[in-house]
Amino acid sequence: MRYAGLAIAFVSAWCFAFSGPMAKYLIVAGLAPVEAVWARMAGAGLLLLAVLVVARPKALRISRSRLPFFAMYAVVAVAGVQALYFVAITRLPVGIALLLEFMAPVMVVVWVRFVRKVRLARAAFVGAVVAVAGLGIVVEAWQGLRLDAIGLLLGLVAGACCAGYFLMSDSFGDDVDPLGLIAWGMLGAAVVLLPFARPWNIPWEAFTVSATPPGGVTLPVAGAYLWMVLIATVTAYILGVNAVRRLSAAVGATVASLEVIGGAVVAWALLGETLGVFQILGGLLVLSGALLAQTASARPGAVAQAEPEPVAVAR
Repeated sequence: MRYAGLAIAFVSAWCFAFSGPMAKYLIVAGLAPVEAVWARMAGAGLLLLAVLVVARPKALRISRSRLPFFAMYAVVAVAGVQALYFVAITRLPVGIALLLEFMAPVMVVVWVRFVRKVRLARAAFVGAVVAVAGLGIVVEAWQGLRLDAIGLLLGLVAGACCAGYFLMSDSFGDDVDPLGLIAWGMLGAAVVLLPFARPWNIPWEAFTVSATPPGGVTLPVAGAYLWMVLIATVTAYILGVNAVRRLSAAVGATVASLEVIGGAVVAWALLGETLGVFQILGGLLVLSGALLAQTASARPGAVAQAEPEPVAVAR
């Protein structure tokens, strides 16, 4: 069962890796980033809702006491992460935006230690320092800011929202079905983004043409959108949930980090985006530090008091 869980988590991470590159095709075709996010969340949410209505209707039941949690999950863990990430990739390479988002495990460690007042293993803090140092190498801080400052800020805030996702994921019990939470979270995010995306103004004709990002290959926009919804969202989420049920949170987070590598590979293959030597070296340090921090905080005996592990459900 463990090996099956690892295989499922691996496939899930690579499915998620397509979200940023496919979104760029929608953006190149004329959609604003928030419009692309809305189209993704609305399409995936409606599809997953339809599947659950037929196959697992009990998963969609929400108790009244859980409504605030579902609302916060939709705003922070889905709308916040996705919208900020999609805007960030318009100003940064996909690989860099993903690296910033995967600072989330380090942010979780800091929150657990200084807000929840839980003592953690020294390795957790070593991992945080390594990750920050790696981020400094990615942006080549010794030569001044070499990447778009607004893009960096958006990527880091997306990481903070992703950290909120992890923190909220360890706070619900058996009364919440993960698949139902994901479905309502996507639809809730679409509702939250409605006044910003204004879908009635979306240039829907963009879905009937083909797009070519600068330096990239040409793809039908409708095909990129369907791939993003079916593979990079619905399939990725479902596989991620099943993987978490078979693996520990620490192992799940480790495998999920492959999305950074996968995203960079897909962006290179489809968009022609490449990373420099310092970005690759710094990226490896960011990943190593984040994984060390996450693993140390989840290791038995690493905390002074019992705390549930952050559930590493894929975004």
